[in-house]
Amino acid sequence: MNASQQLHALGQSLWLDNISRDLLDSGTLQRYCDELSVTGLTSNPSIFEQAIGRGTAYDAAIRQKSAAGKTGEALFFELAIEDLTRAAAIFQPLHAASGGLDGWVSLEVSPLLADDAAATLAEAKRLHAQAACPNLLIKIPGTPAGVKAIEEAIFAGVPVNVTLLFSREQYIAAADAYWRGIQRRIEAGLDPRVVSVASIFISRWDVAVAGQVPANLGNQLGIAIARRIYKAACQRQGYSAWKKFAAAGALPQRLLWASTGTKDPQMRDTLYVEALAAPGTINTLPEKTLLAFADHGELNGVMPEDGGDAEGVLADFALAGIDIAALATRLQRDGALSFVKSWTDLLAAISEKCRPLTPGVPAP
Repeated sequence: MNASQQLHALGQSLWLDNISRDLLDSGTLQRYCDELSVTGLTSNPSIFEQAIGRGTAYDAAIRQKSAAGKTGEALFFELAIEDLTRAAAIFQPLHAASGGLDGWVSLEVSPLLADDAAATLAEAKRLHAQAACPNLLIKIPGTPAGVKAIEEAIFAGVPVNVTLLFSREQYIAAADAYWRGIQRRIEAGLDPRVVSVASIFISRWDVAVAGQVPANLGNQLGIAIARRIYKAACQRQGYSAWKKFAAAGALPQRLLWASTGTKDPQMRDTLYVEALAAPGTINTLPEKTLLAFADHGELNGVMPEDGGDAEGVLADFALAGIDIAALATRLQRDGALSFVKSWTDLLAAISEKCRPLTPGVPAP
């Protein structure tokens, strides 16, 4: 077995953090499933901005939809749902075999709604209904407004990928929202099997403190944060409330490690994949990282359920002047803003590709 297959055998799901029409048309995604044990897929505005804005694979479809009167966000979501439902069909056998626990793809609500709970909920419901895809998660950011929308979306039966989570406290807020939604469904006599994952962003921590801490602490912050969160997640599975939910048929909200590509060229390109090996979790990998791990990755044990040395490492960062809570808030805010920029660039690219169909405007 290659390293990705070994990780799958360990009990961690490997998802691909990428989507494009080329990836689907070429059969590459199917090959990754067959050869590298990829069992799901995530997308975000930045990924779609690169796929649509920096190539030609979507040009004909954009012009066709534009001619039919589609513009802006409506046009984009049609393109995205077409791609993601094709990917979801590839994962459907895995989805069925896992009882709905695995085999998911993800579509993000507009990042412009990150601070508007009501609008986020309405958009999540709309996209879920529009896609009509049994293994598509709707991504909602774990901002304060997003947390409110998450509870309501779960209660409404919308599967949710909670994105842009950085700290234990942000994770717990999202996990509590999921539990509240499940509790309300049980009380209302509804099926509690509404899937959710909690996406924890890792490498951005280390990028944020690079050059600000002693060399011996380099590239350790993200992993320490992950271990702290993993401990909290493991503890939650032992709570009596969760045991009641599980007895009613609810599925666990799994942790999903995101932002797991190594940014420091001096470090192993498989650093985070190897450090975040943990049964029952998911790691969504950039394509480059997935291929690197399959080629020369190593498994050196699993994450400790008790957090290991996380608190000691985090104490060292505090002594070095890093305010973890403040940085988590900043990282979440900056992450939301980066998606807004990608979203704006994406819609601008779509608009530009529609120009040849605009009366009086010559083709570029």
